Amino acid sequence: MLRLNQLIRKYSNHQSLFKPIDGLLVHFRDEGNANGTPILLLHGAFSSLHTWDGWVREMKKDYRLIRFDLPGFGLTGPTEENKYSVEIYMNFINEFLDTFKIKKVVIVGNSLGGWMSWEFAWRFPEKVIKLILIDSAGYFHNRAIPLPFKMARLPLGGALMGISTPRNIFVRLVQEVYGDKSKVTDNLVDRYYDHFLRIGNREAFIAIAKSNYTDNTKKLKEIKTETLILWGSEDAWIPVEFAHRFVNEIPNSRLIIYEGVGHVPMEENSVMTAEDAVDFIKS
Repeated sequence: MLRLNQLIRKYSNHQSLFKPIDGLLVHFRDEGNANGTPILLLHGAFSSLHTWDGWVREMKKDYRLIRFDLPGFGLTGPTEENKYSVEIYMNFINEFLDTFKIKKVVIVGNSLGGWMSWEFAWRFPEKVIKLILIDSAGYFHNRAIPLPFKMARLPLGGALMGISTPRNIFVRLVQEVYGDKSKVTDNLVDRYYDHFLRIGNREAFIAIAKSNYTDNTKKLKEIKTETLILWGSEDAWIPVEFAHRFVNEIPNSRLIIYEGVGHVPMEENSVMTAEDAVDFIKS
């Protein structure tokens, strides 16, 4: 396990900034064209802002790309009380935007970040230019709940996860979220694993998994924001059937499915997904 100062040296760069927000020292990056349309990128569970590296490379010439490690993840780490809810995340995202006087954004989210994105678009439509959901969470159906969340909710599973998390488990975990297993490298596994072992993040994930949430998917019909839904056909965590549910529920939405791709299309095929996102934003 790396110490926090070692993690910061390994996973931050000259673009990394740290800002006190809502009681947390938040790791974030604000990159690209400062005069371009601002795009807020929200990562999923077990992940960090690094999941968007490919999109930043592809889009930084024309867009302002803002990303941060969500509370409970990455270098930001857990909240002081280790409590998590949709409302806590909504307040955090809202405060982050207000801190930097960002009035409107294109909001993009993957998995857990996708869930937070559509909840934010529903609650604060005046702040969202367009919405992009990538293999989004938010449905409470058993098939839409990733296996690690199910395990963490069990008394024994949660206890074991909090005590010991062998690296070979993370090898399997990362392979699960990729359709093309050949793209899973040691460095990729290390990135996920090192961030999960940051002090407090394991306990945070268990708390997030065990938190009580309100099913707001019935509110999807109220989202008026133009929405693009991107999904990997081989998503083993949230099957593609839920992509069709989202596109059927959100009135002004469209869907693109990537054949052979898993749960994190923006990592697995950053060029194609970024191109589709840019086409949507420009349209």
